[in-house]
Amino acid sequence: MKYLLLFVSFIMLLLFPFTYVSAAEMDHSGHDMTRNEHADHSSMDHSAPSGTYEHKMVVDGIRVEFQVMSLASMNMKDPEGNTHHIMVKFFHDKMNHQLKDAVGKIKIISPSKKEHISTLNNYSGIFAANFTFNEQGKWGVISLFKIDGEKHVAKFWYPHK
Repeated sequence: MKYLLLFVSFIMLLLFPFTYVSAAEMDHSGHDMTRNEHADHSSMDHSAPSGTYEHKMVVDGIRVEFQVMSLASMNMKDPEGNTHHIMVKFFHDKMNHQLKDAVGKIKIISPSKKEHISTLNNYSGIFAANFTFNEQGKWGVISLFKIDGEKHVAKFWYPHK
């Protein structure tokens, strides 16, 4: 099942590549422009097509790109009953090269304050874990990761509807 999930995730990345536009070209209405206390500059939330929610931020010189995807929108089922897949990629912000050697965990916090922690699995530089989002509202997503022996924290709110 893990290999099938990895294969579908890889295909999704090929079919729906990230697009980069300048800040002047973006429509910022409705975006959460609050400052993350661990981030080097403002973070923005972006909804993407196909049931994918994207969030990008810079933490300690590392660009962190999250994708939260409904397994149903990917026509997949998790044997443990999880409903969503969270993928994370790390990049050196200045050189724009992907960092593939990292370890970490993701903690999600439901609107009713229930917590779930999962280890990020490394699929050749794409880190991922599955979770269950069973309440509507804002979910806290916190990633604790280590790159080159240094610990970092990235966090944002995922608006599950």
